[in-house]
Amino acid sequence: MKMSTLFTKTLKDAPQDAESANAKYLIRGGFVDQHMAGVYSYLPLGLRVLRKIQEIVREEMDAIGGQEILMPALLSSEPWKTSGRWDDPDCKEVMFQFKGAGDRDVCLGWTHEEIITPLVQKFVHSYQDLPVFVYQIQDKFRNELRAKSGILRGREFNMKDLYSFHTTEEELEEYYDKVLEAYRRVFTRCGIVALPTEASGGAFSKVSHEFQMPTDSGEDVVYVNQAGDYAWNKEIAPDLKDGAMAPDGSGPVKEMKAIEVGNIFKLKTRFTEPFKMTYMDAEGKPQPVMMGCYGIGPSRVVGSIVEAHHDDRGIIWPKSVAPFQVHIVSLSAKDESVQDRIRTTAEDLYEDLRKEGIDVIWDDRTGVSAGAKFADADLMGMPLRLVISEKTLAETSAEWKIRGEADARLVPLEGLMEEISSFVSEK
Repeated sequence: MKMSTLFTKTLKDAPQDAESANAKYLIRGGFVDQHMAGVYSYLPLGLRVLRKIQEIVREEMDAIGGQEILMPALLSSEPWKTSGRWDDPDCKEVMFQFKGAGDRDVCLGWTHEEIITPLVQKFVHSYQDLPVFVYQIQDKFRNELRAKSGILRGREFNMKDLYSFHTTEEELEEYYDKVLEAYRRVFTRCGIVALPTEASGGAFSKVSHEFQMPTDSGEDVVYVNQAGDYAWNKEIAPDLKDGAMAPDGSGPVKEMKAIEVGNIFKLKTRFTEPFKMTYMDAEGKPQPVMMGCYGIGPSRVVGSIVEAHHDDRGIIWPKSVAPFQVHIVSLSAKDESVQDRIRTTAEDLYEDLRKEGIDVIWDDRTGVSAGAKFADADLMGMPLRLVISEKTLAETSAEWKIRGEADARLVPLEGLMEEISSFVSEK
């Protein structure tokens, strides 16, 4: 990508209502554009980040047996009436319900338990057809009363929802634990710390698990164990206090604010029962199907990464999800022959990186000051910045600066490709 052809531009100032770090920097950096409260367009840079997160999620879901599908977003009211949620006050509060053609009740998908259950039911008849693990990555719609915090709390957002169907509760428990570990891998690969957090299972089970990322900008309050690898949500542990003994006796807990980036539930028969979904066991007797659901919001992960990785100049993307790993900056020179050498050197490096399959953006803009280019590079937050200038060419080098570090150094042009490849491949 050449910045001279990128149709978006960086902004000097964020909108006045952009209070959170993710809203400020994603909008200023040209990653997203706000259409209205809670609804955003993903621009080229932001879409690249979102797709990289989606691909990490997809790889980990496939690794635990998930099969990807895509369900509709425009939904009939019938399955919701079967489950009893069409008229449930709590559900009606967040559902976009309206009349379609022929005065038919329809809604926009805010979750898909009512859709996936009868769908899988069409193909599951015997114990030999189970277990089944299916997931989708799709936009959801929720009529949030308080759409705020940038893309963290939206009315339209991207979601991965995995659903599992089992013959026994023991089999469900086993898969639930497998998903929990897969979620740990997803968030680690995305460059954030998201703790399994014990939460209420509501009407489904005694407990469920959220995945909470500790951050001062979070809206939730959690109590983190001494080891820093597990937490309890304040809503199910209202009597727990900072410094008190953890519910499992593992030591004192620390109260922290956090952002929820995922959750997993043991639904059991909450949805299979209303749809009369059963299977025939080995003796030919009908048995109830057990069910679980597991959500991750890739768009919320985008915002959470920015909340966790930024400074006062802009975003600091982890390499695994950065829109580009390398940001080449070519500076202007007064001497025309020197300017030609700068451009040729930068262009050759740009083409070599592209041929190697390394994601690279080149700030090839003319008439833009060095200070403005450096400010944009910091704001956009690519992991590695390489500067080609009259000064660096005098040393037959490029200036090498990692976004999260203060110091820059000169690296000889000879051998530069190998050093870049090594940097990009490092975990």
